[in-house]
Amino acid sequence: MAGRQIARLMWAAGAVAVVLGWHGVGRADPALDQAVQNPDNWAMYGRTYSNDRYSPLKQIDAQDVAGLKLIWALQVGTLLGQEASPLVVDGTMYVSSSNGPAHVFAVDATTGKIKWDYSYTPAADVAPEACCGLVSRGVSFADNKVLFGTLDGYLVALDATSGKPVWKTKVVDYKAGSVITSPPLIVKNLAITGFGGGEYGVRGSLQAYNIADGKLVWRTYTVPGLWRSTWKGDSWKLGGGTAWNAGSYDPDTNTVLWGTSNPAPWNAAVRSTGTSDYGNLTNGGTSSTVALDPDNGHLKWEIQSTPADAWDYDGIVTPVLAKLQIDGHETPVYLKDDRNGFFFVADLDTGKLISVGPFAPENWAKSFDMAHGRPVEDPTKRPRIGFKAVDICPAAMGSTNWESMSFNPETGLAYIPVNNMCMDMEAKKVDYHRGMFYLGNDFSFHPGKGGWLGQLLAYNPVTQKPVWKVDRPLPWNGGTMTTAGKLVFQGDIEGVFHAYDAKNGNELWHVRLGSGIVAAPVTFVAGGKQYVAILAGRPQVMPSFMGAVGAQIIDATPQGGTLFVFGLD
Repeated sequence: MAGRQIARLMWAAGAVAVVLGWHGVGRADPALDQAVQNPDNWAMYGRTYSNDRYSPLKQIDAQDVAGLKLIWALQVGTLLGQEASPLVVDGTMYVSSSNGPAHVFAVDATTGKIKWDYSYTPAADVAPEACCGLVSRGVSFADNKVLFGTLDGYLVALDATSGKPVWKTKVVDYKAGSVITSPPLIVKNLAITGFGGGEYGVRGSLQAYNIADGKLVWRTYTVPGLWRSTWKGDSWKLGGGTAWNAGSYDPDTNTVLWGTSNPAPWNAAVRSTGTSDYGNLTNGGTSSTVALDPDNGHLKWEIQSTPADAWDYDGIVTPVLAKLQIDGHETPVYLKDDRNGFFFVADLDTGKLISVGPFAPENWAKSFDMAHGRPVEDPTKRPRIGFKAVDICPAAMGSTNWESMSFNPETGLAYIPVNNMCMDMEAKKVDYHRGMFYLGNDFSFHPGKGGWLGQLLAYNPVTQKPVWKVDRPLPWNGGTMTTAGKLVFQGDIEGVFHAYDAKNGNELWHVRLGSGIVAAPVTFVAGGKQYVAILAGRPQVMPSFMGAVGAQIIDATPQGGTLFVFGLD
């Protein structure tokens, strides 16, 4: 039985959604709704609810992009890895730094002059609980508030005009290994957030809070306690499946979509069979895309991209919502460049898979079985206790990761930051200790084949075929942004910010910014003029997992923490 069918049966039992003090959800927040509809703004993480990171702006286009100049820069006050995409609402930019976030700024988007700077100090002992860096991927805007999650497990709302705190709500106990690194998704009068911790044996959930006062409205566990048929024994209690990246929302169907992380521990024998013959022990709710009703948290459907995941192929990549011509009909779909190397196209309303194809080098699966909705594994690539699987592609970092792809409806192409790393991996016995890594796995990374380790890939989701590509010498490059000016922007881990022709991949402009770039750029109009912004700052933690290649990343540039804004003369 396909994973999404199992999901429907389980969720029909009402096992996992807890609604607290529910009194109905009103219309979308007027301030946010107005801001999102204004193409001059970048008012949400991926600009709109669809998270396609596409802007209809075209003052800057393929003909004049070579004239981009630095207009202003802002030091964000930290040197740890910078992963935030700034927001711009009616001429004011909001951006967070790493390490807490240690700072949230409001600045004049045309000059860079600081309007306010809110400083936050997380708990002093939070660092060991954040597996992959003390990062922040940004803030959200709604109801004249700036909202963000903290590494020590809080959701905070600031007054957007003054920067003064409005409310602060505890979401999760960070001492168990649960940290918040991504901005909440704003839907109607709710701020919906997940948290990290799949490597610590936490039980994942999504939760919604009233924007006005920060009170909890509902919580839905992504690893349900009563869905025991897909879990070995009571392993679900420490099952991971966290929703640590950003989510998307489709107003037409009133559906929230979110990616969920790896199951815990990495040693699949603890929670499944430990072999490719996992049967029904798929560890439902993990390495998946889940679709929920935002009014009450009830699940509509689930697509599990990696059943009984043993490789850390998190399904956390942010779903991109689009409309594609499928068999002659315009079809609302979600697109997902999954970490496991497969590109998913699914019907947005029903969750029915339309197509699945490999977009990056992978050998852990021989193919994808559309009839049963699951990959066909190569058993020699599944790590087990006493068996080291060698040259597994992709590595645990994934064929892509949180660094966002973009989709341009005019070209019909998705622009994906691709990694080409492989690994050796063997499962080990493991015991759970609260707040400590819960892996049960030894692994080592090495370069993939082909002479490149990173790539900007333009991909056609209808044909499931690449259109053009730009190879890079190192992996872990920045997210992408595309525009109606027929452009694609991306920063790389060597600290170079690029603009490409969206149709053919020809480089049209670049500038060296001095520190590696992993964040995605944004574009906006302020004072009648279009600008492009990017936050630069090389990560430290993730490269440390990559062996010799990680050392090259660290050696390529120093750490940094600068927001750069470019425009035309």
